[in-house]
Amino acid sequence: MNKIGVGMIGAGWMGATLLQKLTERDDTSLVGLHQRNEEAARDTLSQLGANPDLFASSLDNLLARDSLDAVFVCSTNEAHGPQSIAALEAGKHVFCEKPCATRFRDFTRQIELAKARPDQITFVDYLLNFDTLEDRIRSMTRDGDFGGITQIQVNYRHPINIEGAKAWKLKADQMGDAIGMGIIHSLSVMLNIMAEQNARPVSVFASNSQTHSRPFEIPAVWNLQIRFSNDATGFCFGNVDQANGYDAYHNIHGTKGGLIFDSYLDRPQKIRYWSDSKTNSDWVYPLDHERCTREGLSKLTWPESTTTPDSGDVMQHQTGACVDHFLNCIHNGEQSFLSFENSAPVAELGWAAQMSAARGTPVSLPLDYTDAGSFFAHEAP
Repeated sequence: MNKIGVGMIGAGWMGATLLQKLTERDDTSLVGLHQRNEEAARDTLSQLGANPDLFASSLDNLLARDSLDAVFVCSTNEAHGPQSIAALEAGKHVFCEKPCATRFRDFTRQIELAKARPDQITFVDYLLNFDTLEDRIRSMTRDGDFGGITQIQVNYRHPINIEGAKAWKLKADQMGDAIGMGIIHSLSVMLNIMAEQNARPVSVFASNSQTHSRPFEIPAVWNLQIRFSNDATGFCFGNVDQANGYDAYHNIHGTKGGLIFDSYLDRPQKIRYWSDSKTNSDWVYPLDHERCTREGLSKLTWPESTTTPDSGDVMQHQTGACVDHFLNCIHNGEQSFLSFENSAPVAELGWAAQMSAARGTPVSLPLDYTDAGSFFAHEAP
């Protein structure tokens, strides 16, 4: 298998973790690392056993390097759009941390370039989709375990770290918006579950609040109600300021079954589900093996290794699975289900929610790009 030459932009909390995953692989070679703090970049390279001279003093310097095939964009939020666009225009595959862009015009440019360059693989790192719980929920939905989903709730409430160098997340011009900062993870999960029923979002009604415990410059508390094409309704409570731990609560209700994942409960009780076809309409706790065995339901248990999206520790996130997926897409020449183009409905939902909150009315989906362009015309250059 030919090695993929990778370049990294940003080696902070997430970037350093992804960089470690990359240096552990046999199918990649590190071509360079660019970030604003040269000393920190060289230290990171040294700690990973890489040559500190792989530091790139500028983005142009990185993109011009021989054997560079793919770029990982892990910089601060406001740089994701311009840097991923530059990488696409340079002919590189692009792995982009969320949000894909904090300015609407950058988002539309990404989509334009991705459509024009189908051989360049793109990926937006909505990593909650890679927990094995999410894989199983999508499979259960596809298999009809819930029947037709009528109501679905996926939360994202997690007090993001703003200590020290991470204080940039307080600033509107660097953070963008709270939806893109993290809440969009839950929207991606919800849309990909509903896609298994060929249901797409048709409108969103959103509200927000600046009742904060910390000095965010943008609203950090969001409430979204999403209407789907199959008449189902989705709900998301998002909050990157106030929370006691990591709340990724799921509640799925369908005509023939349902599932609840409560991230605040102890592990055996975190997940319960019922299904007319699989559990005879009884509630089952698939991670509580002792209880399932006692109730004669041992065949319905899930592996102890089942991962759930309820940790604020990036080392416990499915970063390795995300890297595997992106690189396999490059090797196979196939776009990801989370490519810029394929995941556009998720980003559109985020833009539409901002418009809805400002206007106090629902906004229809798919997004009207002309209307959105006018709404976001005030964006800084």
